[in-house]
Amino acid sequence: MIVVVGSLNFDLTVRTARFPQPGEAVLGEDFTTACGGKGANQAYAVARMGGRAVMIGCVGQDAFGEESLASLNAVGVDTRAVLRRAETPTGVAFILLDANGQNEIVVAPGANRTLRAADVVQFADRFRAARAVITQLETTLEATQAALEQARAAGALAVLNPAPFSPIDDATLRLCDFLIPNENEAAHLCSCPVRTVQEAQAAAAQLRARGARNVLITLGEKGVWVDAEQWQGHVPAFTVPVVDTVAAGDVFIGAFVTRLVEGATVQEATRFGCAASAIAVTRKGAQPSIPTRQEVEAFLSNKQ
Repeated sequence: MIVVVGSLNFDLTVRTARFPQPGEAVLGEDFTTACGGKGANQAYAVARMGGRAVMIGCVGQDAFGEESLASLNAVGVDTRAVLRRAETPTGVAFILLDANGQNEIVVAPGANRTLRAADVVQFADRFRAARAVITQLETTLEATQAALEQARAAGALAVLNPAPFSPIDDATLRLCDFLIPNENEAAHLCSCPVRTVQEAQAAAAQLRARGARNVLITLGEKGVWVDAEQWQGHVPAFTVPVVDTVAAGDVFIGAFVTRLVEGATVQEATRFGCAASAIAVTRKGAQPSIPTRQEVEAFLSNKQ
């Protein structure tokens, strides 16, 4: 079982030829809605990869919360540990997509901001049954730290995706069996540029020196740099036509962790995650873009 502690958002997306400049209005091409949130996306990806996923988080008692839970339940995610907040709405993400499939996102956290350490600790039984625990920074830092501590106490793999970026100290890094930032988050964590594989290598070494046990830095179309106890090296991305990059990193993490707990090597799990995210970026939306395990395996079989 994989426990995901994190955010649930409802995504409101507008496609446009280009991003507006400050003070400028541009016409959008279409408007879509979908369920998202980094935590929910990662739990959804685990379930689509065939893993047993448990979601811990918060939503409001509103229509967006109902849709968010229904989307996860539809693929088999256990949402019984998702708390309902009467006084706060479900989180919402406002997403702009340009003609190249790149995105700009503004998140109104809503109920996600109410998740506390005590909320996490009350589900200690879930952690004791878990093989891995996945966290992010889209709720509260105290909830994330509590989840990582619960993972360590239970002997489960503790995974942190430090997104969206927020400063974290070395004590938190020392709780991470796997730290998985993208290039922008790694640059903030290390106060150095991370644009190339070589720069990612240096940043990952720094983060391991500060306490993270294993570090993977995702680099978009440049692939992933892996600095792990088991293996160190570059795993290239697959070349695909990009439609929408929303949730690509979440898909990678869900797929990577699923394969890791199944016994795959870090290198194998990374390549599997790259394949899953490659399929996802060819489709629109967050959760609607996430492929099935069978789709990922078929994709990889054609890349031998």
